[in-house]
Amino acid sequence: MKSKEYVSLVKMIEYIDKALQYTTGYTFEKFCKDDKTIDATIFAISQIGELVKNISKETMEQYSLIEWNMIKGLRNRIVHDYEGISLKSIWYIIENDIITLKRNLEIIVNNEKNKI
Repeated sequence: MKSKEYVSLVKMIEYIDKALQYTTGYTFEKFCKDDKTIDATIFAISQIGELVKNISKETMEQYSLIEWNMIKGLRNRIVHDYEGISLKSIWYIIENDIITLKRNLEIIVNNEKNKI
């Protein structure tokens, strides 16, 4: 793994932490009423997808437990159809998917940190 990939993985974890920080203590209803939190959370999620561009095909294949293409696809959807983004979908990601993604990224970072 190249050092740029490693740094991108670390940054992905940082954006996950931001998204979680922004939404801590929120219900879906409260989230939907807070435009600043919506914008900040969706931006953080889109940045995770942006950083996937720095991950090589080899690394994606090696760590195929992560759905890299889905992450990139979500980023593209956010960037190209921001107004069409379902807040239910974003909330589902925050509540169900993002913690698993963080754990998997942390495993990769821990596996690779001594190789860089």
